[in-house]
Amino acid sequence: MKKRKSIIVWTVIAVVIIACAALIIFTRDKSKPLTVDTTTVCRGDVANIVTATGTVEPITQVEVGTQVSGIISHIYVDYNSEVTTGQLIAELDRTTLEAELASSTATMNSARVEYEYQEKNYARQKELHEKKVISDTDFETATYNYERAKAEYEKSRFDLVRASTNLGYARIYSPIDGVVISRAVDEGQTVAASFSTPTLFTIANDLTQMQVVADVDEADIGSVAEGQRVTFTVDAYPNDIFEGTVTQVRLEATETSNVITYETIINAPNADLKLKPGLTANVTIYTQEERDILYLPLKSLRFVPEPPKGASIAPEQAPENIESSMLPDNEHRRTVWVMKDNGALEPRTVEIGMDNGVNIVIRNGLAEGEKVATGYTQASTTTNAAIPDDEGASPFMPGHPGGNKKK
Repeated sequence: MKKRKSIIVWTVIAVVIIACAALIIFTRDKSKPLTVDTTTVCRGDVANIVTATGTVEPITQVEVGTQVSGIISHIYVDYNSEVTTGQLIAELDRTTLEAELASSTATMNSARVEYEYQEKNYARQKELHEKKVISDTDFETATYNYERAKAEYEKSRFDLVRASTNLGYARIYSPIDGVVISRAVDEGQTVAASFSTPTLFTIANDLTQMQVVADVDEADIGSVAEGQRVTFTVDAYPNDIFEGTVTQVRLEATETSNVITYETIINAPNADLKLKPGLTANVTIYTQEERDILYLPLKSLRFVPEPPKGASIAPEQAPENIESSMLPDNEHRRTVWVMKDNGALEPRTVEIGMDNGVNIVIRNGLAEGEKVATGYTQASTTTNAAIPDDEGASPFMPGHPGGNKKK
């Protein structure tokens, strides 16, 4: 019985303590006046960006191959070798090709002799046939032999040209000025060009002018256009920021793991030769940008100049001309509340521009350094409890400036 009474007593005491504490807290908070949070009108850059990854590549890159099969007898260049147009860079063994040329030459000479003989014989037979000395059959046989010898001679001439050309292909020359960035063969290696042209070297034209091939997601490609400014970084130089410009947005879509991307070409000047072919680039494309302009945080457009119910505001910060906050807003104009030197708030209609989801451009109506209200904070001896802008808003007050802004 005593134990039961003790439990009841302690329960009553606990309830009383909690009630008193709650009363003190709520009374204290309501008695504390609100202060206005402000932000300063700043000058800087506001931009919308698209991020992507890409690969650094030379603008002009040529794969040098061979059109004939054979053994690599000499290689005259190596990785990173600088070459000029027409420079001899490799040579195939010429023994077989020279033999083919000699054989074709002999075949052509034989065909020429046969052709010349049949041509003369045809001329004689034609003259005799016109005089009715030989039969039609003999003349037809002479004509047949002549036409056949002529065709064989023509064929042998073409075979000789082909053999001579193939011999010329045994020497491989650089087609452009540039740098050898890849060598796929060694001396003594056999290359076969039966079905496709094997690649021997890859030559980049000018490494001082590079490009980044970036894969832009389909959700972002609509805002990317030629001429937009680009910055990118590479892991090889994490502290360096490289700049470029979008030069081409390719229409061909690429699907990788059910993700659609579009190749975007970005020029990348490389005067100091830091950028190397194959580096991975982390790309930032500035799709919309305004530089060196005044801007404010977007939350300043949503400020409501009336404290929540049950809270008071410091007298010196009471809004002036509160009815003027009913000024009509539109797509390019909003109302903000500027804090004057004496601490009071006054409405100001401003002309706005683009925003990036965090800040918005202020084209007219404010000066750099002015303070604009962004919300209320309730003062406390222990904590500063921020009160959301929307809580307790008066139903007779206008909606937040910018609240109906169309994106």
